[in-house]
Amino acid sequence: MMFQFMHRTSLFVNIPRLILLVSLVMFPSIALSDSANPGKVIAGWVENISIGAPPVLLKAKLDTGAKTSSIHAENIREFRKEGKRWVRFDLILGNAKGMYQAHTFERPRIRKVWIKNHDGNHDGRPIVSLDFCFDGRVHGSEFTLTNRSEFIYPVLLGRQFLRGVAVVDTSDTFLTQAKCSDTVEPETMLLDRKPRLN
Repeated sequence: MMFQFMHRTSLFVNIPRLILLVSLVMFPSIALSDSANPGKVIAGWVENISIGAPPVLLKAKLDTGAKTSSIHAENIREFRKEGKRWVRFDLILGNAKGMYQAHTFERPRIRKVWIKNHDGNHDGRPIVSLDFCFDGRVHGSEFTLTNRSEFIYPVLLGRQFLRGVAVVDTSDTFLTQAKCSDTVEPETMLLDRKPRLN
């Protein structure tokens, strides 16, 4: 009786993995991808991605409940370049030694979204397109620029990116590789402390 209970419990705990295995058999397009056969990859709910040259590793939460992706951005400044709207922003990352590195990006502004805050006010957030490395391949996606310093993960990848790219295994993390040979080069400045933000 005890063996039967343990066997059923073990089977129940492994149901997510069984579902993934059945999906692989029934839908062969969902497979570990490579450059010759880019299909859907099985990814954990948290993965490393890289952006810039030299590559900067960022932890990304894969959230199928969110439609759009977002990235942590500070010092967001909108400006005009050749008559078009552009955005300049800093991605500021710290390491274990207490050093902070600022990576400055300039990208065309695709559009702006207005998000209602808890206090009832609306916050305008620009959306830009960024290239980044996920599972060994360079991808492009739209990102909302927002201050995510209060969140654990600086990047959130939503359904618009995940569709056609990845199946999320909610029971696991870090199943993919984060480095690519082709990267996007930001203007980089090493700082000895975190800059003061206005």
